[in-house]
Amino acid sequence: MEPMDIVGRTKEDASLPKATMTKIIKEMLPPDVRVARDAQDLLIECCVEFINLISSESNEVCNREDKRTIAPEHVIKALEVLGFGEYIEDVCAAYEQHRLETIDTMRSGKWSNGAEMTEEEALAEQQRMFAEARARMNGGGASVPKQPDDSDTQPTSNS
Repeated sequence: MEPMDIVGRTKEDASLPKATMTKIIKEMLPPDVRVARDAQDLLIECCVEFINLISSESNEVCNREDKRTIAPEHVIKALEVLGFGEYIEDVCAAYEQHRLETIDTMRSGKWSNGAEMTEEEALAEQQRMFAEARARMNGGGASVPKQPDDSDTQPTSNS
């Protein structure tokens, strides 16, 4: 039986994408420096272990506060408790940058959930999608036209 270091996963299941990690390693070094495959693997293992350590301590901090969700402040406190206080400023800056990028992404519509629609428009779109799904399920395969207010698709008649 293999040791379970992470809930429900064996040690071999928990890893980071090698291509991504290799790219990060290469970006951090001068162009003329090469890294042996064994050294890359070791660095990846160290990163996984560091993430496990921070995650575990963040969970402990979270539990001590009787919370059920690990929040960024729990991670920051974990860094402090584990003696990685010198990283806190950089972590806070990275988190703030992430937060700003996420807000920009949501505003640009990439994560748009239709909040721009009125309730009536959303209901009409939902009904159209249901009708389209029913038509596909019934073997019709025919596409139900969009609502008339959509300028890109006009209903067609089969007279």
